[in-house]
Amino acid sequence: MSDQVCIATYRCYDDKADFHKKAQGIAVGLTVGSWTDLPEARKAEMEKHLGRVIAVTVHEPEGAVPGERFADLQIAYPDINFSRDLPALLVTVFGKLSMDGKIKLLDLQFSSAFTSAFPGPKFGIAGVRKLLGVHDRPLLMSIFKSVIGHDLTNLREQFYQQALGGVDLIKDDEILFENPLTPLEKRVEVCMDAARQAERETGQKLLYAVNLTGPTSQLAANAKRAIRAGANALLFNVLAYGYDALHELSCDPDITVPIAAHPAMAGAFYPSPHYGISAPLLLGKLMRLAGADLVLFPSPYGSVVMPREENLAVQAALVDPGLPVPSSFPVPSAGIHPGLVPLILRDFGQEVVVNAGGGIHGHPMGTAAGGQAFRQAIAATLAGISLPTAAEQPGQEALKAAIASWGYKE
Repeated sequence: MSDQVCIATYRCYDDKADFHKKAQGIAVGLTVGSWTDLPEARKAEMEKHLGRVIAVTVHEPEGAVPGERFADLQIAYPDINFSRDLPALLVTVFGKLSMDGKIKLLDLQFSSAFTSAFPGPKFGIAGVRKLLGVHDRPLLMSIFKSVIGHDLTNLREQFYQQALGGVDLIKDDEILFENPLTPLEKRVEVCMDAARQAERETGQKLLYAVNLTGPTSQLAANAKRAIRAGANALLFNVLAYGYDALHELSCDPDITVPIAAHPAMAGAFYPSPHYGISAPLLLGKLMRLAGADLVLFPSPYGSVVMPREENLAVQAALVDPGLPVPSSFPVPSAGIHPGLVPLILRDFGQEVVVNAGGGIHGHPMGTAAGGQAFRQAIAATLAGISLPTAAEQPGQEALKAAIASWGYKE
């Protein structure tokens, strides 16, 4: 088969369907629209546009209850049918099909011609590590909590306490939008001033991912405003704006900082087994191709749970060497506390960002101690020391208090 096709894999549920016929109907319907009714001369002309069924794998679980019969369908779509952008591809392979009963888009395989239009992450894992000067351990991110209604003084103090804890990245809350109390440029200025103050005390660099918001037509301008004010990273609600907005931002030569993709709205797409888009494609492959340097997604451990197998598939998509763009940093999130660090490193290895909100701010000794507890947990795990053993060593009071509050898992 020619390389000039993109291949979509679907899971289709139907108790009575002829899945081979269903697949053929999709291949024709989403490309040339009709085939058998075309005159032979017209068929020859349209051949290069015709979708083709690659494989149909039918699953009929023994003893299945109604609604459990399904098939995985693979269909190839000629590149000639769509422009080299993600909106065009997604509309082609899943636009009206997404409304055609119980069918879920599981995966996309891109042609080399298509991926050549996407440089991917500008920084990626290697670039983010280089900015921070940290190459020998997982990174640690903390999240602003309780930002709505706070003024710049309160925001700065919260930032400063997080920075004192030894975190590598601090991100805005995704619901912190432009407002009179903490306008974008002023927010960046006071937070980066706090970062410099903390660096003088800890010797550690950090990235501040400021939330990029506003009308789509103003996103690039707002990003450049933030960068001029001193921002050294951006947070972006990709699914609310679209992958193409992320692609445009990541390709802009004047946007010279890493972009962290937030998964807001993802729950509308991936959780159902019958509808939507799979998490590894939605939050993994497409985010990376569009240019996200870091990608947040629900962890398998905490308060917004994604099944572990699906979670690890997201991570695999973010670092898969088969995609010809730099890898994106996986950031499993939600409900993370220091006692979970051994599980995170077991599942994700060192190329991961440990991300925490309540697990830092809710520490009984305060926010700075919350960050310190995570750093101590990371160091102990890398050294092969159990957290309870490490917590009894001198200077590990922050870790000991965290374990007393939240427990631990190994």
